[in-house]
Amino acid sequence: MGLELSRCVGTGSLGPPVPWRSGGPCKMKRIRTVFKPEQLERLEQEFLKQQYMVGTERVDLAATLHLTETQVKVWFQNRRIKWRKQSLEQKKAKLSQFGAPPPVSADLTDTKDTEEDAVDIEL
Repeated sequence: MGLELSRCVGTGSLGPPVPWRSGGPCKMKRIRTVFKPEQLERLEQEFLKQQYMVGTERVDLAATLHLTETQVKVWFQNRRIKWRKQSLEQKKAKLSQFGAPPPVSADLTDTKDTEEDAVDIEL
């Protein structure tokens, strides 16, 4: 559930840690957060209410779900990206039903979070 770091990429139970790149320092690899079904259900409920969770609301939700504030922030960022992609696909499907040409992918550039990319890394 929480943030976990493995010792080094390539480290096994046998032998010493193996560097990420030959000649380079040992690079820590973050293990992907696995959310519990109850956490995902609550996150989805909150997303349906509001797509942007900031400030004390995010802190409170993180504490309630036993997650870090960063985990909640990143989940919302990734969920907004997923929502935008789904919305665009639905628009394309509706337009194709009426024989209209599909919209140019520039439709995403006028959204609020264009600088957000799918993120799975915590700082």
